[in-house]
This record gives sequence, C-alpha cells and structure tokens, in this order.
Amino acid sequence: MKTVQLFSLAVAVAALAGCGKEAIPSNNDIYGNGGGSSGVTGATTLEVTEDPEDLIANTSFARTISIVFSDNTGATVTGDDNGIVTVAGNQVTIDNTSTSEKVKYELSGTTTNGFLKLYSNNKQALVLNGVSITNPSGAAINNQGKKRCFVVVSGKNYLADGPSYTATPSDEDEKAAFFSEGQLIFSGSGSLTVKASGKAGITSDDYIHFLDAPVVEVSSSAGHAIRGKDAVMVSGGTIDALTSADMKKAVCSDSLVLINGGVTTAKVTGGTAYDSEDKDYKAAAGVKADQLFIMNAGTLIATSTGAGGKGISGDGPAYFQGGTVKVTVTGSNYGSSSSKNSTSAKGIKFDGNIYISDGSIEATASNHEAIESKGKIEIAGGSVYAQSRDDAVNSAGMMAIIGGQVCAYSTGNDALDANGNMYIEGGVVYAISAGGAEVALDANTEGGAKLYVNGGTLFAIGGLENGASLGQACYQASSWSKNTWYGLTVGDTTYAFKTPSSGGNGLVVSGSSEPSLLSGVSVSGGTSAFNGMAAFDASVSGGSSVSLSAYSGGSGMGGPGGGGMGGPGGGGFPGGH
Repeated sequence: MKTVQLFSLAVAVAALAGCGKEAIPSNNDIYGNGGGSSGVTGATTLEVTEDPEDLIANTSFARTISIVFSDNTGATVTGDDNGIVTVAGNQVTIDNTSTSEKVKYELSGTTTNGFLKLYSNNKQALVLNGVSITNPSGAAINNQGKKRCFVVVSGKNYLADGPSYTATPSDEDEKAAFFSEGQLIFSGSGSLTVKASGKAGITSDDYIHFLDAPVVEVSSSAGHAIRGKDAVMVSGGTIDALTSADMKKAVCSDSLVLINGGVTTAKVTGGTAYDSEDKDYKAAAGVKADQLFIMNAGTLIATSTGAGGKGISGDGPAYFQGGTVKVTVTGSNYGSSSSKNSTSAKGIKFDGNIYISDGSIEATASNHEAIESKGKIEIAGGSVYAQSRDDAVNSAGMMAIIGGQVCAYSTGNDALDANGNMYIEGGVVYAISAGGAEVALDANTEGGAKLYVNGGTLFAIGGLENGASLGQACYQASSWSKNTWYGLTVGDTTYAFKTPSSGGNGLVVSGSSEPSLLSGVSVSGGTSAFNGMAAFDASVSGGSSVSLSAYSGGSGMGGPGGGGMGGPGGGGFPGGH
C-alpha cells in the first residue's frame, strides 16, 4: 500500500496553507508507462491524524461566565470577576485581552436585537445552552480571537444575522452569522440552527472541526453555508448545510475538507454567476475543497440543482478511503459548450487526481460527467456507481482499475473514458454505454493511448475501444436482452448483472478464467449493488446458456467506422431486443 502521511490536523493545515494546486500531470503521467501495466501496485492513501488539542477535555478553564439574553430586561451577566464583559441592552462585548485566563462562556435566553462579540488572546469556550440570538445588522456571534474557540452545543439553539451588516468596524472582519478569526471546534449533543440572509452561515478564517454528536443546521441565502478557510473537518455529528445563492458552496475550504465520521448533507440550489472579484464565472457546489479532499468514514450526501452546479469539487486531488458518498446533480449545463463562460453540471469533479481505495460512492449527473478528474483516476477498492448522460467516469490522464467494484453507466456517451491509457487489472467492472454510438471502455487511441485489459471481471455493454490490448482473454455474445438478469460465472464465483432497458452495441465479458454466461436467470439473496443493477454472493438459478466466442481486440467494436461489433459500417450485433 502506498501511503502519504500527514501527522496531525495542525500539520496538515499548515502544510496546505503554503502549498499550491496539484500540478496537471505530464504526458508520461497521462499516458502511463507505455506498457501493458498501469504500474499501480496498491492503493494510494493519505493519512491525517486528528489533533488531540481539539478535544475540549484537554483544556482547563479558569472560570465560567453566564450570559442570559432577554428582550425584556437586556442581557444579564454572572461570574465576571475580572470585569471583562460590557453590556448595552443585548449587545454583549467581551474583552479578555488583558488576562491570561481561559474562560468558558455559557449563553442562554433570547434576543431579537443583539449580539455577542469576543476579543481574547486565549483559548475560550462557548456553551450554547438554549440561546437564541438575532442581529438585524450583523453577525449574531463574532469572535475576533485567533485561538481555539470550543463551541459546546447543549439544548436547542438559534443564530441569525440580518440582510445587511451596517456596524462592522473598518479594521475587522465579519463574514458570517457566526464568524470567527480562530478555530471553531463544535462538540456536544444539542442542536444549533444558523440562518443567514446577509452573508455566510458559519465561517472561520482558520478551521472548523465538528466532533461528538451535535445537530448543526446551517442555511444561507447570500453566501456559503459553512466555510473554514484552512479546513472543514467532520469527525462526528449531523451537519446539514444549505445555500441558495449563486456560485456559493454548502461546505467549502480554501485548502482541506476532511470527512472522518458523522453525517453531512450539503445542498445547493443556486447556479452559476460572474465573480467580479476573480473576474470569472463560478458555479455553486455542495462541497468544494480548493487544495485537498479526503473521505475516510461517515456519510456525505451532496446535491446540486442549479445550472452548472457541482456535487463535490476541488482544485487539487481527492482521496476516497472509506465511508458512504452519495452525489446527485440534476441541474442543466450553464451557457453554450463553445463559450468560455460556460460551466458544466457535474457530480464529482477534481482538477487533481482521484484515488479510490475503499468506501461506497454513488454519483449521478443528469447532463454531464458523474465523476471526472483533470488528472488520473486510480480505483483500488470500494464500490463505485456512476451514472450520467455524458461520460459516466472521465479522466484527462490515465485511468486504472485494480480492485473494487465499479459500475459506470452512460445513457448517451462512454461509460469509462480515459484521455490517456486505460488499464483494467482487477476488481469487478460493469460498464454500460447505452447511447449506441459510443463504447463502454474508451481510451484515447487518437492521441496514442490504448486500452489494456489484464485482469478483473468485466461485463461491458457497448463494446471496447479500437485496438485494445487483451492480456486477459475477452469473449463476446452475439446479442443481449434488455432489462434482463444475467449470471456470469468465473471459476467458482457467479456474478449477477441486470441489463438496462435500453442499450448500445455488443456485449463483452472477461474473467481470470474462461467465463460462462446465462441469460434470464432468477436472482435471490446476496448483496445488492450498483443501484440495484448487480447482486454479489447471490443465488442464481434458471436461465438459458449464452453462446460466447473469443473476442480479439484488434478491430475494436462500437467506434465510428470501426470494423467491429455494432459500429456504423461494421457487421455488428443488434443493439438489444
């Protein structure tokens, strides 16, 4: 196993803050090593160890100050022995810059016209214990301290800003309904609702870390829902993030997004808009990591409905190493494809490499790629289901599948499409090109690249790229039936695949030994996979034997003008019954 290790979150964030985007691969990276093997011998993984200083139990506090908000009486304060709290109605300002004490502040009560503002040179904690704060003219909570701020969520809590921020000092930031210059570390088991109409929901100019089991619901109609400049990390809790603003993100970071647990739902309904600051058109995204994305455990659900929107995106690499990911993008593409101002609605899209070693990924996109990398894609484990009207899975460079379970289903283009070499060396691959004119597995033959089939179990509807190199024997069927269960047996193992209701050209299968194929089987038990289109370890009975003949990859199949199966002008197979 190839492992790159970052020893703590603090080290990771510091390292990322000073690094640039992952470089676009060279031609050698794009086209592989020029031989029959991808050169990938194991899963490429990235380890990040959480910093124990993020646990509130590891910090001692000198005192607790209680602040109770009230629209009737104004805020009341108890426990302020050093006189660091100033109150004007429900406008509460804390200045703890002249002491070295670490202080815990317990907030409760309700105000519809107030705020909490903090200045401190020390670590501090906010215990949200049934508090409701609305500030019509700015942030509900504004932490100007740059040390760790622990946020303990207890009971039911509510924070909201107003549509305009009118009282922000010129020398200070105030970027969200809950804003912090320093780290925000959430814990506890209560609930927090943040509603923003003027700016973002929750923002830290350092990082945000969710621990334990809080329920945090954040929405914004004007900005990002959750933004941690250096990182957003989820280790626990239930996080619901929603933004309806154009080009904004539900969860985003200028560097790292790390999911280590919990349940995170990131939803965007906004579309694409012109960013006057960056002078570019930008799309909304459920999750955006500018430098690095890591998925280790937990559940991440990302949805996008606006024009040109993305589910999960990033400017650097992505590591999917565990957990469950579900991405749904239903928006249309923005602008015409010939315009430089256009953006495409894609499920998972990264400018850097994508590495998948474990976990479950389900990505669907109505109008563009379900999974795309502007670098290379390596799949060594886990389960992947990608469905799109365009390419289901696309890489600008090499694509290698050496393990795992992969289903790529395109209703109008290639199933698996590499603009460099493509290597099938292991795992279970179900590739469907249902459009008719494209192929199931497509490498960039025109650019000097090639498809290599060297291992694994393959069930491909739509055929293979012209000139494929078959290190492992492939076999073809003379026809296939729509919406039908097939049983593919390789050695002692039988796999069940259900064909789509429409389909493209030809059927090719391959395994470590000569396979046998049954059509019209009955399937029971086992583990359902690929959005119900496959079953593993299931009982397969009945059906009729399908005649298979040896397939030679020299002439290809399905490509325009190719002399293979189903391509225009070829003596091909029917597209299904």
